Amino acid sequence: MLETSARLLKLLSLLQLHREWSGYDLADRMGVSTRTVRRDVDKLRELGYPVNASTGTTGGYRLGAGSALPPLLLDDEEAVAVAVGLRSAANFSVSGIEETSVRALAKLEQVLPSRLRHRVDALQRFIVATPGSGPTVDPALLVQLAGACRDHERLRFDYLDHAGKPTLRSTEPHRLVTRGRRWYLVAWDLDRDGWRTYRVDRIKPRTPTGPRFSPREPPAEDLAAYVGKGVSTASWRYRIRVRLHASKEEMSARVPMYVGDFTAIDENTCELATGSDNLEMSAGYLALLGVHFDVIEPTELKGAVRAIADRFTQAAQ
Repeated sequence: MLETSARLLKLLSLLQLHREWSGYDLADRMGVSTRTVRRDVDKLRELGYPVNASTGTTGGYRLGAGSALPPLLLDDEEAVAVAVGLRSAANFSVSGIEETSVRALAKLEQVLPSRLRHRVDALQRFIVATPGSGPTVDPALLVQLAGACRDHERLRFDYLDHAGKPTLRSTEPHRLVTRGRRWYLVAWDLDRDGWRTYRVDRIKPRTPTGPRFSPREPPAEDLAAYVGKGVSTASWRYRIRVRLHASKEEMSARVPMYVGDFTAIDENTCELATGSDNLEMSAGYLALLGVHFDVIEPTELKGAVRAIADRFTQAAQ
C-alpha cells in the first residue's frame, strides 16, 4: 500500500482531471478502501484543497475552487508548457505582466527536475521573440471585461477614436479576441443597434456594470476571423486589395492571420484585403510572398511596386 503522502499526491492527481469520481472508483484506482479515501479527502481539505462531495447514487468527489491557491500538480508536459509560456510573457502585450512572470518562473524553475529544465532551455533557445511594440493593456482591464462577458452584464465605457476623442458606448459584451499584439472586445452596441469591435487599449470602463442581459447569437461562428476581417483595413491610411496567383488554402497556411483577409476567387487564385500606412513597405512584403500578384487598389500601390522593382533590378545588376 502506498505511504500516506504518496497516496495523497495520487488522489490529488486524480481529482485534478476535472471529473467527478465516486468513492468506489477512487478506492479501486488507488488500491485502498472507501474509508481510506474519505480520510484522505479530509486531509486534502485540511491542506487547503476544496474537495466537494455529493451524496446519493450519482454522488462523488470533485475538486472545486477555493478562497486560496493551494499547491498544484503538473505533469511533465504541463510544466514545460507553463515554463516556456512564462519566459515568453515578457514580450506579451499585457502591461505589468513581465515582473509577475519572472517571479512565477523563478518559483517553477527552482523545483523543475533537470531533465525538464533542459527541455525548457532547448525550446527557448530556438524561439525568436519579436521585440514588443504597440499599445499594452492593463491586466485588470482584461479581467474586468472578461468578467462582464462571463456574467452577461452590460458594460458602459468611454471609447477613444483615432484622434483620441472619447465617445460613450453602452454595450452587451460577448468575447475578448487577441489578434497579433492587440486585444479586441466584440460586443453588441445598444445605441447603434449592431455588433461592433473595440480595441481594448482604447476602452475606459465606467462602473458599475449591469444590468444582466440574455446573450444574443454571435455575429460569426469564427470570431477570430470576424475580428480579423473587420480590423485588417479599418485602422490603416490605405486600404489594399491584391489578387494573388495562389489558392486561399496555400496563402492562409503561409501568411499570419492578422496580415489580412483572404477570399477565394478560384482554386488557383485568391484575393487579399489588408491595409497599410506605408505603401513601399507593403510592396516589399508582397514581393516576399513568393507568388505573382496583381494590384487591384489603391493605384498608388502600383507606383510603390515599380519603385521596389527598380531597386531590385539595380541591385541584381
